[in-house]
Amino acid sequence: MPAVEPAALHQRHDALTDSWVAISPARNVRPHTSQPSTATDAAASGLRPACPLCPGGPEIPFSYDAAVFDNRFPSLVPDPPLPPPCAEYAPSLGRCEVVLYTEHHIGSLATLSPLELARVVAVWRDRTGELWADPNHRFVMAFENRGEAVGTTIAHPHGQIYAFDRLPPFIAVRVAALARHRGENGGCLSCAVVAQDAGSERVVGDGRSFVVAVPFAPRWPFEVHVRARRHGLRRLTDLELDEQHDLAAVLREVVQRYDGLFGFELPYMMVALEAPEDAPDWHLAFEFLPPHRTARLKKVRASVETATGLFINDTLPESNAARLAAVGVVPREEAPPLIVEVQR
Repeated sequence: MPAVEPAALHQRHDALTDSWVAISPARNVRPHTSQPSTATDAAASGLRPACPLCPGGPEIPFSYDAAVFDNRFPSLVPDPPLPPPCAEYAPSLGRCEVVLYTEHHIGSLATLSPLELARVVAVWRDRTGELWADPNHRFVMAFENRGEAVGTTIAHPHGQIYAFDRLPPFIAVRVAALARHRGENGGCLSCAVVAQDAGSERVVGDGRSFVVAVPFAPRWPFEVHVRARRHGLRRLTDLELDEQHDLAAVLREVVQRYDGLFGFELPYMMVALEAPEDAPDWHLAFEFLPPHRTARLKKVRASVETATGLFINDTLPESNAARLAAVGVVPREEAPPLIVEVQR
């Protein structure tokens, strides 16, 4: 059962911005482990602190390759309590799941083997596909927060999946932009963005099925988008086998470039953006949003960005793309067979 007080879990509507805020105070009691996240840190400490996500812990008592379980501290639940009967409230309907990439405590998308990473992509595909099939869900998003700088409370390699009962505001804006472009220009905006990125100085890596580039107008200095080339590849469930292998490889390389950029594991937010029902021109994309602008300084979403929505980027996208592209990555290995057993 979710560790949450029923009366506290709900959503509130802000009339001035016409947006919803999820109220979930139980998240304040999530487990927090200040523990080694790299092999170097672990060796230096000489300790292996208790981790709830390692085999034998309270979440997963058995050994596993990759695993999925319901988040015990969710923002959204399948059977939410009724909200307070005043003002404009709504139940926090949805689903929150945790995806464990590996049973090993030390690691990341950069260090997983090709087989391990292929397994993670398959888990994302299968779990998001099942969540999309639920008529209560209008948007499903796999994501990862890596590093304490972006709110990670447990260092074990993992991500999450959220399923929403309404279209989030930023997603609704993107859907409207695709429809507007189709109406005004008679073409696919996503295809145009892919073509623009692929022919620019902002390309970071090579992907047969995906363009890997710093976007034209990045909000974060070292932001990178991994966007599907093929029109019709809208969701993870649309991936062909070769596209799954290519996606796993380019995601691994993006994180390897981040880790080599400043010589440490760069914190980042990663989101997998799949197509809502009413977005035929949507291309599957993974967006990486790291807060650092130098090795020591972070980009802070300060007053102007928070109050107005106008992001201010203090760096040049083309220069940052060149820096990322210059970082070496581990050569790709032959694609492994995707034989996956998901433990849930």
